[in-house]
Amino acid sequence: MQTDFSNAERAEVLTQALPYIRKYTGKVVVVKYGGNAMINETLKQQVMEDIVLLWLIGVRIVLVHGGGPEINELMDRLGKKPVFVDGLRVTDKETMDIVQMVLAGKVNKTLVNLLEMKGGKAIGLSGMDGRLIGATFKNEKLGYVGEITHIHIKPVIDLLEKGYIPVISTVGCDKSGNAYNINGDTAAAYIAGALNAERLIMMTDIAGILRDKDDPDTLIPEMTLEDAAALREQGVICGGMIPKVECCVEAIHQGVKNVVIMDGRVSHSILMELLTDEGAGTWIRG
Repeated sequence: MQTDFSNAERAEVLTQALPYIRKYTGKVVVVKYGGNAMINETLKQQVMEDIVLLWLIGVRIVLVHGGGPEINELMDRLGKKPVFVDGLRVTDKETMDIVQMVLAGKVNKTLVNLLEMKGGKAIGLSGMDGRLIGATFKNEKLGYVGEITHIHIKPVIDLLEKGYIPVISTVGCDKSGNAYNINGDTAAAYIAGALNAERLIMMTDIAGILRDKDDPDTLIPEMTLEDAAALREQGVICGGMIPKVECCVEAIHQGVKNVVIMDGRVSHSILMELLTDEGAGTWIRG
């Protein structure tokens, strides 16, 4: 791969990006960050660079993050075995304490620090701060796994208006003060909807939605909500992709203009999606 560019070639790249910069400047873009892009240190640095670059050109960007592998790691160190039901972590009181420590503590503050080191201005929030994510029990057998009851978006808007990148960990709470473990994709969908975001970017560990799950060349680059429903009926959208697509559909119903499911394992995939003709992943629109 060519890595040395002349000044003229660099200028041409920037010129080609200009229409996209104009399109997104001043608009809200929410990025749901997790998976391999969070575990791989090189990819993590590149994601932070992408976010700061977008912030510098005036995109009002919000980062919503998970941290499942880090939670598993701490549970393992504490001798506690993770249990999952239908893809959701069974969260007893002790596990909830671990989730809160990892997501609202270590992971959130590490990401804030990285963004600051790249030249951005970032502030970390959990869904408990300002009662951002209101929640209640989703299912008693899952313990403190939360179902979102409301989003109080004002703390995020305040940070955006003051020029910060909000970095949000998906821990919610109820009026009694109970903390809840919230699915990251669901939280990102509701937060993006409350912000009437121009775009929600869902980073994942595959290229996007594939007609053949074993063949990356069968990527579906664009679809409507009707297409998504039909592809689920046909079994094309199946397994772990079902809840992710459901979150994308929910985001559009909540007011997001469009959603992209894309491969977080690809270098600078966020910039490819927002600032090039080709884009990245599968674009879902209403």
